[in-house]
Amino acid sequence: MKVIQDRRSIRKYTGQEIDEKTLAHLLESAQLAPSGSNSQPWHFLVITNKEMREKVAKVSHDQKWMLNAPLFIVCIAEIDADQECYLDEDSPDIDLKRGIRDTSIAAEHIVLEATARGLGTCWVAWFTQKEIRSVLDLPSYTYVVGILTVGYPDENPMPRNRKTLQEIVHYETW
Repeated sequence: MKVIQDRRSIRKYTGQEIDEKTLAHLLESAQLAPSGSNSQPWHFLVITNKEMREKVAKVSHDQKWMLNAPLFIVCIAEIDADQECYLDEDSPDIDLKRGIRDTSIAAEHIVLEATARGLGTCWVAWFTQKEIRSVLDLPSYTYVVGILTVGYPDENPMPRNRKTLQEIVHYETW
Protein backbone atom coordinates (compact mmCIF):
# COMPACT_ATOMS: atom_id res chain seq x y z
CA MET A 1 0.00 0.00 0.00
CA LYS A 2 2.84 2.43 0.71
CA VAL A 3 3.96 2.58 -2.94
CA ILE A 4 0.37 3.10 -4.05
CA GLN A 5 -0.15 5.83 -1.45
CA ASP A 6 3.14 7.54 -2.33
CA ARG A 7 2.56 7.65 -6.09
CA ARG A 8 1.99 11.13 -7.50
CA SER A 9 1.79 12.62 -10.97
CA ILE A 10 5.13 14.38 -11.30
CA ARG A 11 5.65 17.19 -13.79
CA LYS A 12 8.98 18.57 -12.52
CA TYR A 13 12.10 16.43 -12.71
CA THR A 14 15.74 17.00 -11.72
CA GLY A 15 17.02 15.96 -15.14
CA GLN A 16 19.23 13.25 -13.66
CA GLU A 17 19.56 10.37 -16.12
CA ILE A 18 18.08 6.97 -15.33
CA ASP A 19 20.62 4.16 -15.46
CA GLU A 20 20.09 1.13 -17.69
CA LYS A 21 19.64 -1.29 -14.79
CA THR A 22 16.80 0.80 -13.34
CA LEU A 23 15.19 1.11 -16.78
CA ALA A 24 15.43 -2.66 -17.18
CA HIS A 25 13.59 -3.16 -13.87
CA LEU A 26 10.82 -0.81 -15.00
CA LEU A 27 10.38 -2.68 -18.27
CA GLU A 28 10.54 -6.07 -16.55
CA SER A 29 7.73 -4.99 -14.22
CA ALA A 30 5.54 -4.38 -17.29
CA GLN A 31 6.57 -7.69 -18.81
CA LEU A 32 5.18 -9.45 -15.71
CA ALA A 33 1.73 -7.83 -15.94
CA PRO A 34 -1.33 -10.04 -16.42
CA SER A 35 -3.29 -9.96 -19.68
CA GLY A 36 -6.42 -11.64 -21.00
CA SER A 37 -5.59 -15.14 -22.30
CA ASN A 38 -1.93 -14.21 -21.71
CA SER A 39 -2.05 -12.22 -24.95
CA GLN A 40 0.58 -9.68 -23.81
CA PRO A 41 -0.46 -7.15 -26.47
CA TRP A 42 1.91 -4.44 -25.28
CA HIS A 43 5.02 -2.84 -26.68
CA PHE A 44 7.11 -0.15 -25.02
CA LEU A 45 9.01 2.52 -26.90
CA VAL A 46 11.83 3.98 -24.80
CA ILE A 47 12.70 7.56 -25.71
CA THR A 48 15.67 9.41 -24.25
CA ASN A 49 16.77 11.42 -27.29
CA LYS A 50 16.01 15.11 -26.73
CA GLU A 51 14.84 15.81 -30.28
CA MET A 52 12.47 12.85 -30.21
CA ARG A 53 11.11 13.86 -26.79
CA GLU A 54 10.49 17.35 -28.22
CA LYS A 55 8.51 15.88 -31.13
CA VAL A 56 6.42 13.74 -28.77
CA ALA A 57 5.75 16.68 -26.43
CA LYS A 58 4.79 18.84 -29.42
CA VAL A 59 2.08 16.41 -30.62
CA SER A 60 0.95 16.03 -27.00
CA HIS A 61 -0.60 19.49 -27.19
CA ASP A 62 2.82 21.11 -26.77
CA GLN A 63 3.09 20.17 -23.09
CA LYS A 64 6.55 21.65 -22.54
CA TRP A 65 6.76 20.39 -18.95
CA MET A 66 7.24 16.90 -20.39
CA LEU A 67 10.73 17.87 -21.55
CA ASN A 68 11.92 18.03 -17.92
CA ALA A 69 11.76 14.22 -17.84
CA PRO A 70 14.86 12.47 -19.17
CA LEU A 71 12.84 9.42 -20.21
CA PHE A 72 9.56 8.74 -21.96
CA ILE A 73 8.10 5.25 -22.12
CA VAL A 74 5.40 5.07 -24.77
CA CYS A 75 2.93 2.29 -23.94
CA ILE A 76 1.51 0.77 -27.12
CA ALA A 77 -1.17 -1.87 -27.62
CA GLU A 78 -0.77 -4.08 -30.69
CA ILE A 79 -4.06 -5.37 -31.99
CA ASP A 80 -4.03 -8.47 -34.21
CA ALA A 81 -1.24 -7.56 -36.60
CA ASP A 82 -2.43 -10.33 -38.97
CA GLN A 83 -5.43 -8.25 -39.98
CA GLU A 84 -5.20 -5.03 -41.95
CA CYS A 85 -6.88 -2.39 -39.82
CA TYR A 86 -6.61 1.18 -38.68
CA LEU A 87 -7.12 2.01 -35.00
CA ASP A 88 -8.05 5.34 -33.51
CA GLU A 89 -10.21 6.76 -30.73
CA ASP A 90 -13.43 5.84 -32.57
CA SER A 91 -12.64 2.18 -33.30
CA PRO A 92 -15.42 -0.14 -32.05
CA ASP A 93 -13.17 -3.24 -32.11
CA ILE A 94 -13.38 -5.36 -28.93
CA ASP A 95 -9.74 -6.43 -29.39
CA LEU A 96 -8.75 -2.76 -29.20
CA LYS A 97 -10.56 -2.40 -25.90
CA ARG A 98 -8.90 -5.52 -24.52
CA GLY A 99 -5.50 -4.32 -25.72
CA ILE A 100 -5.99 -0.96 -24.06
CA ARG A 101 -7.01 -2.68 -20.83
CA ASP A 102 -4.04 -5.02 -20.77
CA THR A 103 -1.49 -2.39 -21.80
CA SER A 104 -2.87 -0.06 -19.11
CA ILE A 105 -2.22 -2.72 -16.48
CA ALA A 106 1.36 -3.11 -17.72
CA ALA A 107 1.87 0.67 -17.73
CA GLU A 108 0.66 0.92 -14.15
CA HIS A 109 3.16 -1.77 -13.19
CA ILE A 110 5.87 0.57 -14.53
CA VAL A 111 4.41 3.50 -12.57
CA LEU A 112 4.40 1.57 -9.30
CA GLU A 113 7.88 0.10 -9.83
CA ALA A 114 9.19 3.59 -10.62
CA THR A 115 7.66 4.92 -7.39
CA ALA A 116 9.23 2.06 -5.42
CA ARG A 117 12.62 3.04 -6.87
CA GLY A 118 12.29 6.72 -5.97
CA LEU A 119 11.34 7.86 -9.45
CA GLY A 120 8.42 10.01 -10.46
CA THR A 121 6.08 9.49 -13.38
CA CYS A 122 3.18 11.15 -15.10
CA TRP A 123 0.78 9.40 -17.44
CA VAL A 124 0.19 11.55 -20.56
CA ALA A 125 -2.65 10.76 -22.94
CA TRP A 126 -3.50 14.14 -24.48
CA PHE A 127 -2.69 13.46 -28.14
CA THR A 128 -4.42 12.04 -31.18
CA GLN A 129 -3.51 8.63 -32.55
CA LYS A 130 -2.88 10.09 -36.00
CA GLU A 131 -0.30 12.60 -34.78
CA ILE A 132 1.50 10.45 -32.21
CA ARG A 133 1.59 7.42 -34.52
CA SER A 134 3.13 9.56 -37.28
CA VAL A 135 5.88 10.94 -35.03
CA LEU A 136 6.76 7.47 -33.72
CA ASP A 137 6.43 5.74 -37.11
CA LEU A 138 3.97 3.19 -35.71
CA PRO A 139 1.92 0.79 -37.81
CA SER A 140 -1.82 1.29 -38.17
CA TYR A 141 -2.67 -1.77 -36.05
CA THR A 142 -1.19 -0.19 -32.92
CA TYR A 143 -2.79 2.13 -30.40
CA VAL A 144 -0.82 4.44 -28.12
CA VAL A 145 -2.38 4.00 -24.69
CA GLY A 146 -0.18 6.54 -22.96
CA ILE A 147 3.21 8.11 -22.57
CA LEU A 148 4.90 7.80 -19.21
CA THR A 149 7.29 10.60 -18.39
CA VAL A 150 9.87 9.21 -15.98
CA GLY A 151 12.59 10.84 -13.89
CA TYR A 152 13.78 11.80 -10.47
CA PRO A 153 11.15 14.12 -8.97
CA ASP A 154 11.92 17.76 -8.33
CA GLU A 155 8.62 18.30 -6.56
CA ASN A 156 6.60 16.60 -3.87
CA PRO A 157 2.91 17.22 -4.53
CA MET A 158 0.48 16.79 -1.69
CA PRO A 159 -1.99 13.90 -1.92
CA ARG A 160 -5.17 14.80 -3.75
CA ASN A 161 -8.61 14.21 -2.31
CA ARG A 162 -10.05 10.78 -3.04
CA LYS A 163 -13.66 9.71 -3.01
CA THR A 164 -14.59 7.60 0.00
CA LEU A 165 -15.03 3.86 -0.31
CA GLN A 166 -18.73 4.36 0.40
CA GLU A 167 -18.93 6.52 -2.75
CA ILE A 168 -17.23 4.04 -5.06
CA VAL A 169 -17.88 0.53 -3.73
CA HIS A 170 -21.07 -1.41 -4.40
CA TYR A 171 -21.95 -4.93 -3.30
CA GLU A 172 -23.72 -7.52 -5.40
CA THR A 173 -25.57 -4.95 -7.55
CA TRP A 174 -25.34 -1.21 -8.22
